Amino acid sequence: MTSESRMRDKLMKQLEHSSEETCLSAEEQRRARIVSRFANRHEGHVPIASCTHELAEHRRGHRHNTLILIGLVILLIVTIVISYSLGRYPLQIPSLLDYFWTTITFQPPEVSSEVISVITNIRFPRITAAVLVGAALAIAGASYQGVFRNPMVSPDILGASAGAGFGASIAILLGFSQFFTQITSFLFGLAAVALTYLISKVVGRRDSTILVLVLAGMVVGAMFQAFVSIIKYEADPFSQLPEITFWLMGGLSAFETEDLLMMLIPLAVGFAVLLALRWRINILSFGDAEASALGVNATHLRLVIIIAATLVTSSAVSVVGQIGWVGLVIPHFARMIVGPNYRYLIPASMLTGAIYLLIVDDIARNLLTMEIPLGILTAVIGAPVFVILLLKSKKGWA
Repeated sequence: MTSESRMRDKLMKQLEHSSEETCLSAEEQRRARIVSRFANRHEGHVPIASCTHELAEHRRGHRHNTLILIGLVILLIVTIVISYSLGRYPLQIPSLLDYFWTTITFQPPEVSSEVISVITNIRFPRITAAVLVGAALAIAGASYQGVFRNPMVSPDILGASAGAGFGASIAILLGFSQFFTQITSFLFGLAAVALTYLISKVVGRRDSTILVLVLAGMVVGAMFQAFVSIIKYEADPFSQLPEITFWLMGGLSAFETEDLLMMLIPLAVGFAVLLALRWRINILSFGDAEASALGVNATHLRLVIIIAATLVTSSAVSVVGQIGWVGLVIPHFARMIVGPNYRYLIPASMLTGAIYLLIVDDIARNLLTMEIPLGILTAVIGAPVFVILLLKSKKGWA
C-alpha cells in the first residue's frame, strides 16, 4: 500500500469516527468518501452508480445551504428597514421605502427634511455600524473556532479585546480625541495578539502550538485587563472614569458617519481574506500533518487567518467598545442551520451576526428611556441562548 493510500485511509477513519470533533458535516463526509471511492474505483471496490448517488446528495445539500443564505440576506434587509423605522422619532415604513427608492433612482425625495436628517445623520451610521460590527465579531469567532478546532473559542481568545480596551483607556486618560482614541485602541488590539503569538513561538513546542497559543492569549488578556484596572484606579472619578467605564460596556450611541471610514478599510480587508480562505479552514480540521499531506502549509494558513480575524476584531472593538458573546454564540447558531462546512458557515455567521446585533441595538435604544449599553444586553441575551444551544448540541450540529 502506497503512502498516499495510507493517508487516504487515515482521513477516512477520521471522517467516520470523529466528525463532531473535527467539525465536519455529514455532507463533507460524503464528499470525502466520494473522493476515496473514485480513487479506488479501478480496483473494483465501489461501483460508479454509488458515487453518482453520493454526488447527487452533495448537490442537494449545496442547494439547501444556498437557499438558507439567500433567506438570511432577505431577513437582514427586512431587519434593516424595520430598524430604520424604530426610535425616538418613529418613521413610517412606506415613507422609508419611498426615500430609498428615490435615492436609488436618483430622483428628488418626496419626504420632509426632518425625515431625511434622521435617516442620514442618525439612523444610517448606527445601523450600518451594527451590521458591520455584528458581522465582524461573528466571522472572527467562527474563524477562530475553526483554526483552534474548539467550539468554545471567541474573538477575544488571543487578547485582542483586552488590548483594545487598554488602548482606549490609556487614550482617554491622556485626553486624546475620539479619533486618536480609536486609533490607539486598534493598534493595542493588534499589539496584544502579536505579543500572544510571540510568546507562543518562544515557549511552545511543535506538537502543542495551538494549546500554547491559547494559553498565551489568556495570559496576555489577563495582563491587559489588569492594566485597565490600574488606569481606572488612577483616572479622574468625575470625568475620565465614567467615560472609560461606558466605553468598556460597548455601544453605538456616539457613533458617527466619520467613524465608518475608520473601520471600513480594515474590515474590508479582513472580510475578503476570510471569505477567500473559508474552504481551507475545513482542511485545518484534519490536523497539521494531514493538511500538509494535502499540500497545505497549516502553520502559514493558520497565521493568515488569525491576522485577518484579529484585524476585524480590533477594528470593531476600537470603534464601539467591548461587545461580548456575539463571536461565541452566533457561529454555533449558524452551524445549526447550515452545518459545519466553512464554505457556508462563514457567510452564514456574518449574516446571522449582523441580524443579531441589529436586533439587540434596536432593543437597546427603544426598551427604556435611557439607552442600554450593548455589552450588557449581549451578555444578558447571549448567556441563556448559549445554554439552549449547548442543550441542542446533544443531538449534533449537522
